[in-house]
Order: sequence, then C-alpha cells, then structure tokens
Amino acid sequence: MNHPLSDHPQTATVSTFSELVSTPFQGMVNALCWKRELKGDFKEIVDKLPLKQNITEISIQDLSALELSESGCTAREIILIDIQLLTDFGASPSLNLLRCYERDEELGFISTDVYSYHVDRSPIGTDTFLCTYHGAASDILPNDQATQKIMVPEIREKLRELHNGPEAEFETFLKDYYFDLHYQPKPDAQPVNLGTGHLWRLAVDHPEQQVLPCIHRAPVENEGEYRLLLIC
Repeated sequence: MNHPLSDHPQTATVSTFSELVSTPFQGMVNALCWKRELKGDFKEIVDKLPLKQNITEISIQDLSALELSESGCTAREIILIDIQLLTDFGASPSLNLLRCYERDEELGFISTDVYSYHVDRSPIGTDTFLCTYHGAASDILPNDQATQKIMVPEIREKLRELHNGPEAEFETFLKDYYFDLHYQPKPDAQPVNLGTGHLWRLAVDHPEQQVLPCIHRAPVENEGEYRLLLIC
C-alpha cells in the first residue's frame, strides 16, 4: 500500500488550512492534503470519551469537559481549532468516536456500506473533509484503478433481477438506491492510505464538479481500538 503522501498524481499537498480550502481541484487531482505532524496525546482523549453506541458524536462540550494531561490538552486544542476553522469556512464538522460502522451484507453480491469503495454525491457544490486523529485511517483509490460495481456484468444482471421493472427505469433505480456510487478495485490496484493527523479535502460528485469524484472507503478498524475522526 502506498504512503499517504507519496508522489501520486491524484493527490496534492498544501501547508495551510487556507490553501486547503482555496486550491482548486484540477486535472487528475481530486484529493488535497494539509500535511501535518500533530503533537499531543489523542489516545488519552479516546480512552476518556464515553462510547454510547458504535458511532458516538462528540460535542465540543463533551470534549471540553475531559480532565486531561498536558499532552492530552494539546491534542484537544488541535481538534477544537480544526472544528472552528471548518465551521468558520461554512462546513458542519462532526467529531466521531467509532467502534465500527453498520455493515450492509443483505444482498450478498454487492455492498453499499462505507467499507466499500465509494464516492460522495451532493446536489450542490461541496467537498468532503476528514481527519483521523487516532486509529485506522481511510483509503482512497485512483479512479483508473477502480471499476464501478454496476458495470460488472454479473452484478449488473443481479441488480436487474432485483429491480424487476421497466428497463427505462433501471438507471434511476441504480441511483435511487446508491448502487452507482460504489466501486471495486482492479486486481493491480494500489490504494492510498490517508494516514493520521492530516486534514484531507476530497472531491464530491456534484453538478459543478470539474474533476472525477474521489473514491474512498472507511478502514476496517484495528481490533480493540476505537477511531477518532473529524468529518464533514
């Protein structure tokens, strides 16, 4: 697996938040990274936060109320600054403590959960921002190393059987149930891991988008370890 900040034509790095939000996606680049080596004890924060369900959204109040060491306080301040930067930009960041996401294995032949490589779609111009502070980090997949699942003949045929309706409505069915957002890696695919501490901006499929949307997935969590993730 490639290093997150290797010389990859799909990704580009910036050195400030301002650059992260103002640099346009162009050409093959559909993932921008604010490269950071964060100081502070993020594991201490994870250990002291209460997990109320598999995905627990952590409020600023919850985070601020924690009694932390000096190193833990350093980590907390970084998270609070990130939340404020994204909020001031107009985004709606969510800090999540994660044991795991819900799996979608009902159909068997196709998965549409976040562990499956997928793109995000929006009716308006927007981007996906994410930073993993602790735990396993997400992967992205170069667009030319992925196949849209609905274009795989055997999957498409099973989806057609599932649809069981007029052919003219089949493509709408695929979109309505988000099947068209999901991809599978080609045999020689080399995913790019996003690493911890870096704040990423990923291209979303929307009407004004000038580049291909970024294909990404949530990682399988490390056993016995929670993830601390900021996403919007």
